[in-house]
Amino acid sequence: MNDTPHLSNLAAIDAAHHIHPFSDMKELNAKGTRIITRAEGVYIYDQTGKKYLDGFAGLWCVNVGYGRREIAEAAFRQMQELPYYNAFFGTTTEPTTLLAQKIASHAGPHMNRVFFTNSGSEATDTWFRMARVYWKALGKGTKTQVIARKNGYHGSTVAGASLGGMKSMHEQGSLPIEGVHHIGQPYWYADGGDLSRDEFGLKMARELNDKIDELGEENVAAFVAEPIQGAGGVIVPPDTYWPEIARICKARNILLVSDEVICGFGRLGSWFGYQHFGVEPDLAPIAKGLSSGYLPIGGVLVSDRVADVLLNEVGDFNHGFTYSGHPVAAAAALANLAIIEGEKLVERVRDDIGPYFAARWKSLEDHEMVGEAQCVGLIGGLQITADKATRRRFEKPDAIGAAVRNYCLEHGLVMRATGDRMLASPALTISRPEVDEMIGTLEAALDHLRDTTPR
Repeated sequence: MNDTPHLSNLAAIDAAHHIHPFSDMKELNAKGTRIITRAEGVYIYDQTGKKYLDGFAGLWCVNVGYGRREIAEAAFRQMQELPYYNAFFGTTTEPTTLLAQKIASHAGPHMNRVFFTNSGSEATDTWFRMARVYWKALGKGTKTQVIARKNGYHGSTVAGASLGGMKSMHEQGSLPIEGVHHIGQPYWYADGGDLSRDEFGLKMARELNDKIDELGEENVAAFVAEPIQGAGGVIVPPDTYWPEIARICKARNILLVSDEVICGFGRLGSWFGYQHFGVEPDLAPIAKGLSSGYLPIGGVLVSDRVADVLLNEVGDFNHGFTYSGHPVAAAAALANLAIIEGEKLVERVRDDIGPYFAARWKSLEDHEMVGEAQCVGLIGGLQITADKATRRRFEKPDAIGAAVRNYCLEHGLVMRATGDRMLASPALTISRPEVDEMIGTLEAALDHLRDTTPR
């Protein structure tokens, strides 16, 4: 007997049994769930056969595009040979070990080890504990406090949601937990006032120094930030920001953590976001583009500075997961990285499709509804404005972003909205005609907003 339900029944089954992440389930069930049935290249298809250009690469993750047989075949071969074994009790597997080596080969000379997890959220929990263990091993057990940024995003576990600076997440679950503190974000358009971008970048970076003074240097373990804020709105910091952050971390003897879950594996035209901004973090959580989302896998890049202490001073690091370094996920990730290397996708983003996307994305600044269009590589943030001259924003930013996003979706383009900012993060394999298609649909959505929204 075939128990596979017909597609027409799936929405009802979903409503009856499936709780979705980050969703108002009452509203979703009333509207009905969209069922995605297949995908190829940069396109996905729903249960009606409708085709959408996925301008968001799933959730920032399908870097090599959909339908890559090489990854599926690598996972299948590994499942036949060794479908699972753990990394506990002095064991490992071949793909897990080779994946650690491959990642380290692109991470820079100061990063040579990886601790594997199953997601970016778990990677956040991992480095959070690792940082505290590191300082305790050095006899500085008071260094437990961690500084993060308002409107940052580091996952949705208890530690991840605490470190993230989003009020809506903190309101659910009595967060943040003890020991987590937040400083301002380098969001010039919203908060820069009359300062130049460079002045504002220095101002926001130096909030870190002020917070360290407030907490006491002897109590601060680490500072964490995304190279470019992703879920917070693709906020590209001013050029002055990251060098000053790195200088402060070094001068005040705290660990610098670069959250690479979104920016890693080619999205910025470099293997990792910290390389684009010219800094050397002590720890760096990774996920998403590591396997292009084909299987769940994440990890933490561990600098030699931290690894030397963990390996030589700590003894057992009592942390890990049943599926840490899962051999099938590792095999898929290795095949994914082989595609990125073989097709020179990092270089393509840096030298070819990235600059083309940037030019087309930046052209949207000419639209009267756009305040700024920021992008690096293949990640873009588009600020919608009610008045370009004064940077005045709409009174209901969430409704404005949703209107543009929904227009795009109706016309076959998947975008994301964070308040009144539109976000894009297409596959690294996207073609120039596909970029043109994306920009054309988004421009039409902005025209529709202009023609239908009072200002």
